[in-house]
Amino acid sequence: MIYQAYQTHAGILLPLRAVAQTMSLLLGGASGGAAGWSPVRKLAAAYEVFRLAELTHARRPFGIDSVPVMGKEVGVREVPVYRTPFATLLNFKKDIKASQPRVLLVAPMSGHFATLLRETVRVMLPDHDVYITDWHNARHVPADAGRFGMDEYIEHLMKFLEVIGPGAHLVAICQPCVQALAAAAIMAQDGHAAAPASLTLMAGPVDCRISPTEVNKLATAKPIEWFEHNLIGTVPATHAGALRQVYPGFLQIAAFLNMNLERHLKAFRGLYHDLVNGEWEKASATRSFYEEYFAVADLPAEFYLETVRLVFQEYALPRGKLKWRGRLIEPRAIRRTALLTVEGEKDDICSLGQTLAAQDLCSGLRQFQRTHYIQAGVGHYGVFSGRRWSNHIYPVVREAIYSAE
Repeated sequence: MIYQAYQTHAGILLPLRAVAQTMSLLLGGASGGAAGWSPVRKLAAAYEVFRLAELTHARRPFGIDSVPVMGKEVGVREVPVYRTPFATLLNFKKDIKASQPRVLLVAPMSGHFATLLRETVRVMLPDHDVYITDWHNARHVPADAGRFGMDEYIEHLMKFLEVIGPGAHLVAICQPCVQALAAAAIMAQDGHAAAPASLTLMAGPVDCRISPTEVNKLATAKPIEWFEHNLIGTVPATHAGALRQVYPGFLQIAAFLNMNLERHLKAFRGLYHDLVNGEWEKASATRSFYEEYFAVADLPAEFYLETVRLVFQEYALPRGKLKWRGRLIEPRAIRRTALLTVEGEKDDICSLGQTLAAQDLCSGLRQFQRTHYIQAGVGHYGVFSGRRWSNHIYPVVREAIYSAE
């Protein structure tokens, strides 16, 4: 019923949002076309703010057409390399012949599309051959495609590494750090030729028992049955994934918003004033962020519930109880994959120490194969986007990858 209620509410607001979009364009609120007359500019700004506060359900383009490589601007094309019903292995193909380290960037499956890592990709592209896990919106995946849980997620990572070929590097951000570590461990246990040369885990919940955040506390406040009964919906018949059980993206974004509600309200107030005052560059930055932030994707119910239970409630990986297809996952089996863990000092989603825990789990690695880095002054998103990511964190990631080549 929850999904149907959301669809009904969205349908009611649709005509109003269409009017807001039309009026914003007519009044020129986004570009200063309101001729400087204050009442019209204020009205245009109000329409623009209302239009922006809308959830969408389709992936926006990465929009990376070129990047500078050795002082020369080179073209970039998005090339699908491998596809399953749940994800596309996407390669950002550069128009150069130079050989660069191949990197599989594992995007979170946490209510947003992989394009949330647009700036991560843009910064890494000049020095690396970048691939990304372009997860599909579960409400567009037909029910007969089957289940997608923790096992299938880990399996996807191993298959993608196999497709890319031996010697690739694995970089996981946020939620998939657990699955990336698990995939690297299984491949090490099997002596797989495509086991990653290096593994970088950034701001991920490897061990949520350490300094629990509000996110961790919410996950343990209720039994798993509560999450199943209250947060799982059925995709309506109007979508390709009709009858699939999902954790709706609109619920995830609502949870994120409520965690920092005042900050988001302040951002929208700031957007309104920037539009009224003609601060177009500042308004454009806010608009771009929220257009991406409000593009939401549904998660397969199996994956969401298993993540809550295994990662946030039972702490299966750090307790040595996480399994893949019935097999115990043993991080200590990793001996040839260099490990880098990265954390943000002010991260309120994955606190300090939760990602660092991977270092102790990978006890088979020698000291020179391990690196840990803490970035001062950044929260969760600052670990993989923004100025400190570009200027401070990325050079550490690049060094770890190149050292393992």
